[in-house]
Amino acid sequence: MNFDLSEEQKLLAEQARGLLAAHAPYDRLRELVDSGAEWDEALWKALCDMGLPGARIPEAYGGLGLTDLDLGVISEELGRVNASVPFFSSIVCAADAIAAAGSEAQKLNWLPGLASGEVVAAFASAEGKAGWLPQKPGVIFRNGRLTGAKLPVADAGLASLAVVQCRAEDREAFALVHLDQPGVVRTRLKSFDQLRAHYRIDFNEATAELLPAGNASVISAVMDRAAVQAAFEAVGAAEACVMMGRDYTMGRQMFGRPLASYQAIKHKLADILMATELARSSAYFAAWAANEAPDQLPVAAASARLTSLDALAAAARENLQVHGGIGYTFEANCHFYYRRERTLALTLGPKDYWAARLVGGVRAQANKAA
Repeated sequence: MNFDLSEEQKLLAEQARGLLAAHAPYDRLRELVDSGAEWDEALWKALCDMGLPGARIPEAYGGLGLTDLDLGVISEELGRVNASVPFFSSIVCAADAIAAAGSEAQKLNWLPGLASGEVVAAFASAEGKAGWLPQKPGVIFRNGRLTGAKLPVADAGLASLAVVQCRAEDREAFALVHLDQPGVVRTRLKSFDQLRAHYRIDFNEATAELLPAGNASVISAVMDRAAVQAAFEAVGAAEACVMMGRDYTMGRQMFGRPLASYQAIKHKLADILMATELARSSAYFAAWAANEAPDQLPVAAASARLTSLDALAAAARENLQVHGGIGYTFEANCHFYYRRERTLALTLGPKDYWAARLVGGVRAQANKAA
């Protein structure tokens, strides 16, 4: 396989990067933080005008019907600028869950609105410290009603709909819930990442409907595809850190020489660049597997998840270090990526879960080959 983007994908990346450069500069991020805004509505509208929310949604439901790698191109550019929009929650996770597990009526009802961006959906999987992915969901679906709590849930404050991972008759399932109803209470949480709001959602006999094709294997596949897109987002953020550190150290003078000329700084930047490229290759392969070799997706997604988190963690920290004391100020831009790195590290479950998933998948492949 060719580990490079096609000409069409390169054009898509260029167009997305140009739009984001115009609508999401660092000063705009500071405005959002200062105002306490939950999202950048103007940027979301610009993305919708370009048709990006419908990238992977099938054409039959108002989308563009592109591949996971095409979607990854968009996710990477969003990560590069720390975009404050519900793309990951609404499109990568919720829309994919509906497309994978919903009935034809549910798809026709919801996917066109999600593709246009007129409908924003949240994706509720985590249940605090006791309820990450490896454990059975504590939220219960029974007789058309949902009971329990989910937290943290990204972008729940601006969503009208949620896809909720739950238990229905002792099996894992996805349920669709309208968030604007008496049985739902949303409480905003204090989030370390000020550009991605998180909520606790309490369901008290809230009216809901199941996605009929949802089961453990379908849910795992949705999570794997989401992990691939989160990896692309992390790669975009990591590369932005590399470039930021490079530009700062080339302009900063120490003892009459550019800081970037010192070997220790060169090695730091080279190391995080290599980690970023490794993560990009892993994400690329996982996106290819999602469309061309689904049997390889679980291992590939776990690998992409782990390598991308390691790359962004190193890049965000070293970027702070090479900036010195000024890197820790609000006026510098380093903190945006450090905060997003901490958030992505907990999105979709902790590294331990994905490490165990990777090891288990490799063992299964080895046993099958033997």
